[in-house]
Amino acid sequence: MKPCVRNMAPNSALQAAIDLTAGAIGGTACVLVGQPLDTAKVKMQTFPTMYRGLIDCAGKVYKQVGFRGFYKGTSPALLANIAENSVLFMSYGFCQRIVKNIAGLDKNAALSDLQYATAGSFASFFSALVLCPTELVKCRLQAMHELQVSGKIIQEQNTVWAVLKGIMQKEGPFGLYRGLVSTICREMPGYFVFFGGYEFSRSLLTSDGKSKDELGPVPLMISGGCGGCALWLVIYPLDCIKSRIQVLSITEKQAGFLGTCSSIVKNEGFLALYSGLKPTLIRAFPANAILFLVFEYSRKLMMQRAESY
Repeated sequence: MKPCVRNMAPNSALQAAIDLTAGAIGGTACVLVGQPLDTAKVKMQTFPTMYRGLIDCAGKVYKQVGFRGFYKGTSPALLANIAENSVLFMSYGFCQRIVKNIAGLDKNAALSDLQYATAGSFASFFSALVLCPTELVKCRLQAMHELQVSGKIIQEQNTVWAVLKGIMQKEGPFGLYRGLVSTICREMPGYFVFFGGYEFSRSLLTSDGKSKDELGPVPLMISGGCGGCALWLVIYPLDCIKSRIQVLSITEKQAGFLGTCSSIVKNEGFLALYSGLKPTLIRAFPANAILFLVFEYSRKLMMQRAESY
């Protein structure tokens, strides 16, 4: 089984379409597995004083709106992950070719784990451009109850359309890209360790004399989970800053990436940048394990179908 995007097939357009489709399928599976914990993460990041921890947050969410509260923002989350992962994995293949050209490698040569990580970092820049608007809507929907309780808004905006309408009326089209700089600052180092951790884990789990392409589903899931945990451990403070900018800018002007970071550390302490880390790490392993498993096998199936025609 071929991992992610290796050597591009002769028909590069078909290869890119397969990568994009497999990324979208993998992103859907990732959201369905991890959405409840992602909701808890956003609430704890943006309103850390309201919750004592993950259990307290989960209990209050369930008491307030029931189980459906954990899936608040699922529609934009699905759109965000489908958009991000389809563009990410399609760009990943393209960026691998760029890395090969820079390194002076033959187009059929295998990249090192470090080179794969570099290609993933480059690819994340393109995925951030489609991720930012959809994640902005998702985060605001997830924290809508807290915004109302804290008095920052008068009435909850419970639908995607209501949030989009509010953004367009108050901030204009460019308001959809609120937090873009922090998103890019988060994505590029994050996906360096994401793909690097994935490839390095696969290397460790490969037996002597065998190829990483021969790994079964369990080692593949372990590698994907390790890559996901590595990503969040590195980028979490950046993600916290991004969430604050995107959610709280609904009622007040934010100071930008560095200003928001400085304000959080000064007023709440350095550990506030890690509010909600526990549900994130609990979510990261299974969600990314499923992401890579579904991506790899759907891609393999589509490649087999394409080669049979």
